[in-house]
Amino acid sequence: MRRREFITLLGSATLAWPLAARAQEPVPVIGYLGSSSLIVSTDQLAGIRQGLKEVGYIEGQNVTIELHWADGHYELLPEMAADLVGRKVSIVFAGGLPAAIAAKAATATVPIVFVVGADPVTSGIVPSLNRPGGNVTGVSQFYGALGGKRLELLRAIAPTATTIAVLSDPNNPNAKSHLSDVQTAAAAMRQKIEIATARTEAEIAAAFATFVRGQARALLVTDDPFFTTRRDQIVSLAAQQNLPAIYYSREFAAAGGLISYGSSSRENNRLAAVYVGRILKGAKPQDLPVLQPTQFELVINLKTAKVLGLTVPQTLLVAADEVIE
Repeated sequence: MRRREFITLLGSATLAWPLAARAQEPVPVIGYLGSSSLIVSTDQLAGIRQGLKEVGYIEGQNVTIELHWADGHYELLPEMAADLVGRKVSIVFAGGLPAAIAAKAATATVPIVFVVGADPVTSGIVPSLNRPGGNVTGVSQFYGALGGKRLELLRAIAPTATTIAVLSDPNNPNAKSHLSDVQTAAAAMRQKIEIATARTEAEIAAAFATFVRGQARALLVTDDPFFTTRRDQIVSLAAQQNLPAIYYSREFAAAGGLISYGSSSRENNRLAAVYVGRILKGAKPQDLPVLQPTQFELVINLKTAKVLGLTVPQTLLVAADEVIE
């Protein structure tokens, strides 16, 4: 072989080596740990994929998402989290407070990005919103702290309800604080409330039977991933008993519930996914402050209001971000 040809071949090979090395670089894996279930999480997943795309990651091309769902069975989450960590995923995306707690207990080194409805500081996930420290950061949806506002909205749309039922899941780590917010607001409004707890599908049905016996005339459903998995059951039971009900996310109103008030689940997951992308590119969770929503959605299902024989106040219709007709 002539010397010039050898140098040319060597130069071509040198250029090819880094290209081949880049082609063989492992694709990062996001381990999604969900407290809820796949069937009711369309908006959340759409938000995640949108956020990843904004920072240059497209599922199936340069990132892999492995979805793991507890379907409301929180006792499964510690083992699921440990499995993800053991398989050395690049990052854990924790959907819901129970998942975030399980993920944090499973690892102090693998980055964790969460989306939770509770206060992540009082829940013990991070020491501070501005300086989360360690390997954990994310988005607080601010669901739980809105219990008083939801009670106020429910009273406006169902003013004759002398007793309002409150449905809570004691398995949720934030159940007590959420109930406390509602109880404080009820006392200030001099509104009688009746609390029922439910951990299973059967207990949800039993709780609604309790509401009937207690002559409740409206219902407030507290924030809980398990209740999200049982969305259709809860909305159906409320319809059967002619109970005007308010929920924490628009998905309930879209499924036939009367009214919902809370931050956008899709937007919250988008913001968290942007954090995931930034961390995959080298950012440290400890340097990314926990985000909080600045906008909240009021959604009213006018079709359901008509079935219940309710006249929605014009002030609520004007204030609503979405009216389903």
